[in-house]
Amino acid sequence: MSQKQLKEAFVSNLNGTSLLEISVGLSLAPLCLLCRGLLLILFHLHYGKPVSSRKYSLLLDFLVLVSPLVFSCTVLSPVLFFMPVILSAFCAGIFSKIWSQRKQETRVPFGQIVKEFQQTYLDPEYIPAITVFRVYVNVLTSISILAVDFPQYPRRYAKAETYGTGAMDLGVGAFIFGNALVCPEVRQKSRVTRPKFSNLAGQFFSVWPLVFLGVGRLLTVKSIEYHEHTSEYGVHWNFFFTLTFVRLAASLLLAVFPKNKSWIVALALAALYQLLLNTTPLKTFLLHGSSGRDSRVGFLDANREGLLSLVGYLAIYLASVQVGLWLLKCRSSVKDWLGALRVLALAVVVLFVFLHVSQAHTDPVSRRMANLSYCLWVIAHCLMSFIFFVATDLTLVFTKLLVRGSSVPCSWSVVKPPNSKKKHGTETAPAGREDEVPRLCLISAINKNQLLFFLLANVMTGAVNILVDTIHSKAAFALCILHLYMFVNCLIMSILHAKNIVLKFW
Repeated sequence: MSQKQLKEAFVSNLNGTSLLEISVGLSLAPLCLLCRGLLLILFHLHYGKPVSSRKYSLLLDFLVLVSPLVFSCTVLSPVLFFMPVILSAFCAGIFSKIWSQRKQETRVPFGQIVKEFQQTYLDPEYIPAITVFRVYVNVLTSISILAVDFPQYPRRYAKAETYGTGAMDLGVGAFIFGNALVCPEVRQKSRVTRPKFSNLAGQFFSVWPLVFLGVGRLLTVKSIEYHEHTSEYGVHWNFFFTLTFVRLAASLLLAVFPKNKSWIVALALAALYQLLLNTTPLKTFLLHGSSGRDSRVGFLDANREGLLSLVGYLAIYLASVQVGLWLLKCRSSVKDWLGALRVLALAVVVLFVFLHVSQAHTDPVSRRMANLSYCLWVIAHCLMSFIFFVATDLTLVFTKLLVRGSSVPCSWSVVKPPNSKKKHGTETAPAGREDEVPRLCLISAINKNQLLFFLLANVMTGAVNILVDTIHSKAAFALCILHLYMFVNCLIMSILHAKNIVLKFW
């Protein structure tokens, strides 16, 4: 077998992992974020000021926010179930140190702190969990697209061939979900009513970079004979094309149907698509081609996975639009967000019940088909991940109330109550917004240039695969390559952020 065939076989015919392992893995990123926030608050407690060095800030962010995730999906994957316990214990230790070393004048009874915490007002204009969710989906995707070519990356985390729940299967759907959370239809909800089709015209213009990247990837892969998994999207199709068509189709549907009923459209699409898969030859065609022997004759036959799965991805996108509209409802206090968490938790439970029913009576989860079970699985886990991030942010808000004046980049700002000239509760809330002080933050840096970050990850992944025999690499070498690859990408984003450069001109 050639090197190309070896690498294609390395990522083919896989079956994914368990729902439990995926759920456990989702808790790692929020715990890393919590750990980093507590470390920054502890630093402020000791030195009376935030970390001011950009070099040390980047190093801390990379070592705490990114590096543990690289280890968790490679050499530490056999002990993945212990990692949340270890990280939680570490966070508990830091919090205990902060609690015991608070300044005497800020010490009040625990019951009073909890009461003040629930009544604390948060910046209603910015929900950090949305930003963090989207950034971490990008970071985890970037790690996985290169790590999957190394033997240290468990095969169960890679994309399943037909049925299965691999970590990378979830990543594709989560990428769609995250994009929809900040789409124009969500962000413009509070603005002056605009013509129904104005967003559609804007979307046609805004997706041209995705078309360009899709065509560029297609030409590059074919010209250098780069290894590719044909049953993933087809012969000519790729994820950039999927994202392009989903965004355009969603804008068209949202111009016709009310935005606040997008969940009904999503459910109708997913259910109708599943009905067609079960009652027509569509499923046989998608899995085995028009000849029944995996033929690839003609454009539709050659790209059947990419084209037909658009329906499922579109359903995920529309469901996420509904979630985004709900999240951006004005919630100004911690108490409001605790109530929102209960609603989200109930939604997750309901979705998992429907997922169980769907898998039992229709089909198991299939990213290749993007069937009903896949849609339910992606939405459930994305909401679960969002719950973890909101809980992390609220924990940091509670800790910041203990240490007056402390702040954590890309987390909720404690603000004054509306129509009030006095600070809320005791004088533990900082005046003004935390982001008024310019500080280097890796999350903010990646968020500013997310498409560029993803593009660089794809380019560097291709370069590494061309230059390195990844399949036969030792663990130490693989970890060095993965850390260097992620650090270079993060460093570029940080430099652009420091210079306030946003490479978005469409």
